[in-house]
Amino acid sequence: MVNKRLPDWLNSSLWSSTPSLEDDERLSRHSTTTTTTISYSPAVEPTLDPPTPPTPPSPTRVDPEKPPETKDSPSNDSHSSDLSYNDISEEVDFSTVDISRQSQLLAEISKKVINIRDLRRISSQGIPDIPGIRSMVWKLLLGYLPPDRGLWSSELAKRRLQYKQFKEELLMNPSEITWRLDKTRSCDKGDSKSESRGLLSRSEITHGEHPLSLGKTSIWNQFFQDTEIIEQIDRDVKRTHPGMHFFSGDSQFAECNQEALKNILIIFAKLNPGIKYVQGMNEILAPLFYIFRNDPEEEYAASAEADTFFCFVELLSGFRDHFCQQLDNSVVGIRSTITKLSQLLKEHDEELWRHLEVTTKVNPQFYAFRWITLLLTQEFNFSDSLHIWDTLLSDPEGPQETLLRICCAMLILIRRRLLAGDFTSNLKLLQNYPPTNISHLLYVANTLRVQSIG
Repeated sequence: MVNKRLPDWLNSSLWSSTPSLEDDERLSRHSTTTTTTISYSPAVEPTLDPPTPPTPPSPTRVDPEKPPETKDSPSNDSHSSDLSYNDISEEVDFSTVDISRQSQLLAEISKKVINIRDLRRISSQGIPDIPGIRSMVWKLLLGYLPPDRGLWSSELAKRRLQYKQFKEELLMNPSEITWRLDKTRSCDKGDSKSESRGLLSRSEITHGEHPLSLGKTSIWNQFFQDTEIIEQIDRDVKRTHPGMHFFSGDSQFAECNQEALKNILIIFAKLNPGIKYVQGMNEILAPLFYIFRNDPEEEYAASAEADTFFCFVELLSGFRDHFCQQLDNSVVGIRSTITKLSQLLKEHDEELWRHLEVTTKVNPQFYAFRWITLLLTQEFNFSDSLHIWDTLLSDPEGPQETLLRICCAMLILIRRRLLAGDFTSNLKLLQNYPPTNISHLLYVANTLRVQSIG
């Protein structure tokens, strides 16, 4: 069988350089939570739409510490490709592109009625590091804020009130529910003595209100069933980005943020009994809450928990089937999505696909399951994850197709090392993805999109 010809844009010294000892040393000590951003001037091809993404921005507003960054500047495959990219493309003054894009974005979000299509086009190239901008744009991209700015105030008030009601109804201990029922009955009877005690007589306690009831409608039975999920959520939230004081530590600020994350996940689990809570949802929730909580507008920062909940629901709506075990083998399940990634790699680089899946027998599920279900939050540092999400959330058809192209680009960027590796070394490399330049990664992903269209 004749292999599919390698695309011309891959026939470059960029992909064929010999691995250095420094590469291997860095791989052995690489942590998936750290990376380095290189400042460079990537090239833009006129046929690409959208143009090359900019250098990854840092988070909108920094909490007591900055998101973790790498100790040094690695010289791995992808960085080598950045440095030699001028051999095959034209160099541009990227600072001019940055300023122009920033002006376009500010002009668009300042309109009375925002054109969401234009906003997606501009945001896909990266959102500038201006306090509050990413918070606003993400809410628009996720449909939480309507395009008409005149509707923002009423819409936000309605959503935030709804979330407050969710908290009152779903986060209440059964003892509190019983007390409220008692209070209501006491008021109806005018029995001030019973109200002051807050107690029900044995004859007044219904079957559903009894702590030992096993009935399906029993509030206590449901409470005990939820306890296991709540304990899992509590453990996962405490493990969320342990290197960031925003999420972890003994400070009151961190504890408040953890409490907000727990509330959101518990409410989501109770409102979605078919999925409930699945380990890893906390990692998807974290970037949203971080951005919204650091909004410079006090009103928005104070309402970050409510705003994050609705945006989290909207974001997860495009991926919820990946978290439903009963659908794993269906056309919408996680295995089907991983198969699409495999097919995408075969389409764009059959030689690499064949080496991985036929020669070395590296099953994509061994590495792509985490990449896809956690939206790449564990493969790059926090700051770079935000930049990737700018592009993911800007896709008008939903983030999944863009996510698969980025995953495919991740494989292509380290193809030289993968082609030289065996099962063990390739699996280690893919499960501990090396530091890379995010702007270049997104550029390659966009190149795949253009080639697929062409």
